[in-house]
Amino acid sequence: MKRRQVLKLGCAALTTGAIAGRLYAAPATGPRFLLVFLRGGYDSLNLLVPYSSSFYYESRPTIAIARPDAASTSGALALTADWALAPAVRDTIGSLYQQRQAAFVPFAGTDDLSRSHFETQDSIELGQPLNRTRDYRSGFLGRLAGTLSGPASEPIAFTDALPLAFGGSSTVPNLSLKNVGKPPFDERQAQILDDMYADHHLHTVVREGLDLRQEVAQKMAEEMNSANRSAINTKGFELEAERMGHLMRDKYRIGFIDVGGWDTHVNEGAAQGALANNLASLGRGLQAFSQSLGSEWKNTVVVVLSEFGRTFRENGNHGTDHGHGTVYWVLGGGINGGMLAGEQRAVDRAALLQDRDFPVLNDYRAVLGGMFRTLWGLSPDQSGRIFPQVPPKDLKLV
Repeated sequence: MKRRQVLKLGCAALTTGAIAGRLYAAPATGPRFLLVFLRGGYDSLNLLVPYSSSFYYESRPTIAIARPDAASTSGALALTADWALAPAVRDTIGSLYQQRQAAFVPFAGTDDLSRSHFETQDSIELGQPLNRTRDYRSGFLGRLAGTLSGPASEPIAFTDALPLAFGGSSTVPNLSLKNVGKPPFDERQAQILDDMYADHHLHTVVREGLDLRQEVAQKMAEEMNSANRSAINTKGFELEAERMGHLMRDKYRIGFIDVGGWDTHVNEGAAQGALANNLASLGRGLQAFSQSLGSEWKNTVVVVLSEFGRTFRENGNHGTDHGHGTVYWVLGGGINGGMLAGEQRAVDRAALLQDRDFPVLNDYRAVLGGMFRTLWGLSPDQSGRIFPQVPPKDLKLV
C-alpha cells in the first residue's frame, strides 16, 4: 500500500457530482486497451471449432460442435476452410468478425506448463520470464501504465481487489462490479422464515433446511472462488459491460476485467450447455461494451485470454481437463479483423503437445508486446521493460 494508492469506487459514488465530473469528462483521443481474463481455463476448441479435423470429432464424441451447415443460420459459423465459430457467439462475436472487428489467435498461451490455475494465472499477469525469481509487485499492465505518461496511461481494474497484472508504482483505481457468493437468504429474510414456522411442527426441519442452504451457498462460493479468484461471472459481466464501456470511453485508457466460471471438468456441453451459456453471455457483454464506447470503439482494442486451454479429448464426465495452448480473441473497431492470425498447424494427433493438448506457438508476451508497440509507438527499450526477454511480435492486427 505504500507504493500504490487503491481507490474504491462504488455505484453510489458514481452518482455524486464531484466524482461524476471527473469520470465523465470530454472523451480523450488515443488508444484504449481492455484485457478480459477468463479465469478457469476456457475450452477454446468449442469456441473456435477445427471442423475440418476428423480427429476433433473422434476425440469428442459427446461434446463436439457439429460442422457448419451453409443452409443453417443458427449453427456454427464457418470462418475459414478449417475453422468455425461456435453457435453461442455467432450473432455477437461472429457479427464483429464479419465486420472485420474481431480476429482470433489459435495456439496461443504461455510457456508455463504447470497446468495449475494459480501458477499459470500468476505467470500471465506478471509477464516475467519463468527462469528468474518472480516479483509479485510488478505486473505487465502496471509496467505498461508506468511506461506511458499523462492521459494515455489512465488505468482501471474492474475487480474486487487490484490484480497482479497491475502491480507496480502507478496509481490504479479498482471498481468492483459484482457480489459473489451471496447466500439465497440474507439474515433478515432467514429470520422472517424462521419466525413464520416458530410454532409449527416443521420448525426444526425448516431451520435445518435454511442452515443447510446457507452452508451450501457458502461452500459453492468458496469452490468457485478457488479457481476464479472471485472474478465476476459471465452474466454479471454481460450486465455491467455497458457501464465499463462508458468509463473507458470518458476517462480510462487501460482496463482489466476477470470473468470466472470456465473450469468445465463435468457436463461441458456442445452447441448447448454450460460452456455455450457462458460464451453467449460473454459475447453479448462484449457486444454491449463495443456499442457503449460509441465512436471511441475505433480506438479500442480488447484482448480476451485465459490461463490455458483444455485437453483435446473429452474426459469420462463429458467435460475437459486442464490443458495448455488456447485461442485468444482480439476485438476492436479499428483492428485488421476477419482473420486468424499467428503461427498455426494442422489439427491432428501429431500436432498435440504430450498427446494431450494444443501446443503454444504464439507466446502471449510477444503477441501483446507487438500490439502495445504499435498502439503506443513504444521503443525497443520500453517494450523490453514491459515484457523482459521476449521480443514483440507484430501480427498486423492493429
